[in-house]
Amino acid sequence: MTTSLNDRVLLITGASSGIGAAIARAAVDSGMRVVLGARRLDKLEALAAELGGNEHARAVQLDVTEWDSCQAFVAAGIEAFGSVDAFIANAGFGAPRGWLESTPEHWRDMVLTNVYGAAISIRAALPALLESKGDLLLTSSVAGRRNLPGSLYSATKFSVTAMAESIRMEVAEQGVRVTSIEPGMVDTAFFDNGTPDWVLKDEDIARAAIFAMSQPERATISTITVRPSAQVV
Repeated sequence: MTTSLNDRVLLITGASSGIGAAIARAAVDSGMRVVLGARRLDKLEALAAELGGNEHARAVQLDVTEWDSCQAFVAAGIEAFGSVDAFIANAGFGAPRGWLESTPEHWRDMVLTNVYGAAISIRAALPALLESKGDLLLTSSVAGRRNLPGSLYSATKFSVTAMAESIRMEVAEQGVRVTSIEPGMVDTAFFDNGTPDWVLKDEDIARAAIFAMSQPERATISTITVRPSAQVV
């Protein structure tokens, strides 16, 4: 028997578009209340309005690379809805493959967001999750399990995969469940040049997140890898 998500409070980083926004929609459809975090406040506010306004969703501007911003995001969630029952560290972006592609500045921002940002946003949320015995989810990638040629992005996602397991080992006996979600190719703005017809939709990843959070308390889905059926790697 699955666990009801009704009235549980979910905080999502990187919630303004793509997978984060899809998870928000699926969560509200499942009865959850959501706190949406990202840098683009206008998009967050539009999504919060779509999801039913303040009763169901709150928009909070968030920069995951800034500790004060991460703390304020969690505090806003608690102030709005009284608790943090689940947290999804989803913020991240990629870079062109090739060690002579992109720029060092882009690399720096990607590492700060994908690795440091995931770590400190989780750190900000963890005391509340320990209190609620909640769910922690991290958006990794198939690229965090299989190396991609010339990809520093892949290295950041290997770090997220390792982070999820390290945290799981630390908090398992304290009642917090940790799940690493590893999408394959998804049709989102992440891919600037478009995607093949056979790729996943962002709602496919959202269903995986809801599945993990809906498990009975005795069960943790530690890793979910969701590939398009036609993806070989």
